Amino acid sequence: MSDIRVRFAPSPTGFVHIGSLRTALYNFLFARNTKGKYILRIEDTDRTRFVEGAIENLIESMEWAGIKHDEGVFVEDGKVVQKGEYGPYVQSERLDIYKKYIDELIEKGHAYYCFCSKDRLDKVREQQKAEGKVPKYDGYCRSIDIHEAKERIANGEEYVVRLKLPANKNIEFNDLVRGKVTINTNDMDDQVLMKSDGFPTYHFAVVIDDHLMEISHVVRGEEWLPSTPKHVFMFETFGWEAPTYVHLPTVLNKDKKKLSKRQGDVSVTDFKDKGYLPEALDNYLALVGWSPESNEEIFSMEDLIKEFSFDRVSKAGGVFDKDKLNWINGQYIREASLEKITNLAIPYLIDANYISDKDVEDRYDWIKTMVSTVKENLSYIAEITEKVELYFDSEVSPEDDEVVDTLKGEQVPSLLAAFREELEEIEEIDEEFAAGVIKKIQKKTKVKGKNLFMPIRAILTGQLHGPEMVSIILVLGKQNILNRIQYVENNILNK
Repeated sequence: MSDIRVRFAPSPTGFVHIGSLRTALYNFLFARNTKGKYILRIEDTDRTRFVEGAIENLIESMEWAGIKHDEGVFVEDGKVVQKGEYGPYVQSERLDIYKKYIDELIEKGHAYYCFCSKDRLDKVREQQKAEGKVPKYDGYCRSIDIHEAKERIANGEEYVVRLKLPANKNIEFNDLVRGKVTINTNDMDDQVLMKSDGFPTYHFAVVIDDHLMEISHVVRGEEWLPSTPKHVFMFETFGWEAPTYVHLPTVLNKDKKKLSKRQGDVSVTDFKDKGYLPEALDNYLALVGWSPESNEEIFSMEDLIKEFSFDRVSKAGGVFDKDKLNWINGQYIREASLEKITNLAIPYLIDANYISDKDVEDRYDWIKTMVSTVKENLSYIAEITEKVELYFDSEVSPEDDEVVDTLKGEQVPSLLAAFREELEEIEEIDEEFAAGVIKKIQKKTKVKGKNLFMPIRAILTGQLHGPEMVSIILVLGKQNILNRIQYVENNILNK
């Protein structure tokens, strides 16, 4: 098994967690770095958790993030299709395959039929807890003769199939992040491998699929680490070579607890909907648990592929810091073209009723100018609606007392009068007017420098610092500026 083959194998249970996206990303980076193959397999054997449309949502999220797989499950023309020589890639379509191997395991004496009811299992667990023991299956059905078991099944009795672990055996494997891991079978449970509905559990299906699909490296979250010895044991019983295991650190919140939906945005769709750029999210997620050799923080996908290796993945959980993500996303927004950010911003501006579809057709350059005035200060695209608010209000809201003091300067009435005169001489503001009007106000009033610029900016935006004045004047337009002059005269100068 010399070729590198990795797989991302999620369950279709709804939204794609940001931790799952990072697992997919690390699989993808490793496959590309080693010229290997990256496979998308769907683990849908838990039918109680299956969500309609989840496979489509999953693939759409991965496509958006630019994490493209070579083989497995795809969506084409709205239909779920499978491509590759190792299919089916959907577990619920592989039941006959699992049946064959479960029978083999039973014949070899490494698995057995279990007829215990839920009631009995609950009682055993309660008893074990009361005695201060770790709750696990007590092996009640281990000694049932295979012929008796088959008879009971023929009579319609409900059953599951369990793994028969040997007593007191050390199971060892080497993990690329954690090093050598040893667990004794006395600390393990006779895991259910086949449920009463005829579907395999994750633990059985994953071993069969990873072997038959020739997976060389299993890259997954550390929550699977305690189960891995069972998987390694099954590889041994079948006489197969186990893949190399890589258990990734958990993605944590700022309190060092597992990132969960209760704390806000945790799904890929949440970040997509807020207007995070996929390349920025990939860049940031790569750094949650992996550190490059350099101190660089901004990486293109090509750079990540070149630099990535598992020997720089941390054992400790990686903290998902929204502020750091916002900083990285802001860097990508500033680097992107104005046209790209404008086009991404338009749906948010329409939703907020700041612009209409007709504006997009008739006043695209005006929208672009408006976006240009706030682009440098965006952390994510949805923020655009807060940042441009100042252009859609005829009132001026001074952001602090310093702005109020600036607007009460003795030169301000003459600046307002001169500005109004200039505006009344034109029908509409154009670039020539916007570029020259402050010079004209200066000539008329003889006011210069800070005493000229600061109050004019404060009249227009309620702030003393910000985007280029020419752009602000163009975006606001004649009537809006006249309304603001009036507002400052009525509500600030005369108070």
